[in-house]
Amino acid sequence: MTGTDDTSAAVLLREPAEGTPPVIADATALAEACVKIAGGSGAIAVDTERASGYRYWPKAYLVQLRREGAGSFLIDPIPLEGQLEPLAEVLNNAEWVLHAASQDLPCLAELDLHPKSLFDTELAGRLAGYERVALGTLVELLLGYQLEKGHSAADWSKRPLPVDWLNYAALDVELLIELREKLEADLAAQGKLEWAQQEFEAVRTAPPPAPRAEPWRRTSGVHKIRSARGLAAVRELWQARDELARKRDRAPSRILPDTAIINAVTADPKTVEQLQALPVFSGRVQRKYTASWLRHLQAARALPAEELPTPAQQTDGPPPVNRWSDKDPDAAARLSAARAALAAIAEDRRLPVENLLLPELVRRTCWRPPVDLSEDAVAKVLGDAGARPWQIELTVAALSKALHATAAA
Repeated sequence: MTGTDDTSAAVLLREPAEGTPPVIADATALAEACVKIAGGSGAIAVDTERASGYRYWPKAYLVQLRREGAGSFLIDPIPLEGQLEPLAEVLNNAEWVLHAASQDLPCLAELDLHPKSLFDTELAGRLAGYERVALGTLVELLLGYQLEKGHSAADWSKRPLPVDWLNYAALDVELLIELREKLEADLAAQGKLEWAQQEFEAVRTAPPPAPRAEPWRRTSGVHKIRSARGLAAVRELWQARDELARKRDRAPSRILPDTAIINAVTADPKTVEQLQALPVFSGRVQRKYTASWLRHLQAARALPAEELPTPAQQTDGPPPVNRWSDKDPDAAARLSAARAALAAIAEDRRLPVENLLLPELVRRTCWRPPVDLSEDAVAKVLGDAGARPWQIELTVAALSKALHATAAA
């Protein structure tokens, strides 16, 4: 993997070179900005700021853009809802440069903004072999600048946005185009540019993720709840919290923390007073909801046995890897051989092994391999599961061989 260089002399950037861009929040200013962006050249640097941890919906509360010859722009999409068509006409026919594109594309798609093509600087950094690929790290390492930090987890739904926040947001696109050029040259020199282009296109065209089955099982601390009745109580409280969070557009954790859900289920209070005696529920805001939370706990107690959740989530995937040796020793041998072979390829090509081939795909293939273990058959399995041509070309021979492995007698 690419080593880290001495970045002690990096220049700290506190604001954009051209000053803090004004926030565009009306149709007239947007039209003027679109004319300028259209008059620029090359790819368009794109970023968004959301209010994760504060709001329920992961919408964009600020869109940052920069293009050579046009400058930087900060657009507030909230007051411009339904009025962004001029922006779409400019953006949707251009290449976008984003960092960690999969995080931003969904909320941009909600605004009817879709890239014609894209370059993902985070993904490019991974493929180029850099061990740390945060935007600030790559900018410091490759361009010699240090970005001001500190506002990524801020409540971007706040209005008006403070000037230091706006500077932070604008700096996120200030150097993206230059970073893209550096990384593209690096990838080309390593013979990886075509790989990266395949990866970028896969990100651009990826469908929305399927809704999680039984999302309440991701409640932090749920592993402490052993009984089916207790799991039903977690489910009831989680679903009630989620419904309230949707209605109020607040992050669920700000409605009721996961720890409070687990504490309530563990304590199993029978009265409002007993519930209010628990941490969090004793607070002034929570006290007005405790009767409602208690009703949901009571509903879980009254559920018939056939409606209780199973101890573990049902899945069509393989079991946890630590159980393979007991359940299917040959599958464990296949996985061990596959992991060793893929690790060697990844090291030789200076790639993270998880970017060489998705670990989940490797596990599924080793757990239930195709009947035909020829390279052509394995290549089809990988391709049908979404592996890109470059990944298949690099891994199919080694994986096909690994799938012949059996447990020692």
